Amino acid sequence: MGKRSVKENKNIYQLSREAKELSREAASELLEYISPERIEKIESGKSMPHPDEVLTMEEQYENPELCNYYCTNECPIGMKYVPKARLSDFSQVTIDIIASLNALSEEKDRMIAIARDGRVNDFERRDFDEILEKLSELERSIQGMKIWIKYAASSGKLDDAM
Repeated sequence: MGKRSVKENKNIYQLSREAKELSREAASELLEYISPERIEKIESGKSMPHPDEVLTMEEQYENPELCNYYCTNECPIGMKYVPKARLSDFSQVTIDIIASLNALSEEKDRMIAIARDGRVNDFERRDFDEILEKLSELERSIQGMKIWIKYAASSGKLDDAM
């Protein structure tokens, strides 16, 4: 292992590499086609990583948060359409999903009433926006569960029999 960086405000890519206790040179070997110089540029913020690089880093660094981070912070399309999620423990993501589902269950009749005529009028707009926010909360919870599943699978905390 090379010397450890003392730089403050490290980005997620550098933190992920260092969590695996890899020098840039060792990471480059693990990542195969990404040079140590390219890794330094990504970690210093001089260059943005390409999606295929992030996918490789996520797999090799065993950090399922990398792709969600990239999509929600660096990709213009993802920033618009992908919900931000972070790794939480299994019980927390399960509770988040159930709470989101319960909140939507309470809105079921209102959703049907709004959808009945195929339009959202001015009178329905406030309720519709609240329902959309609850759907977004469910989407974030589901993304959190997906991240936990990837983490659990890569760290051996997920039973292979699933």
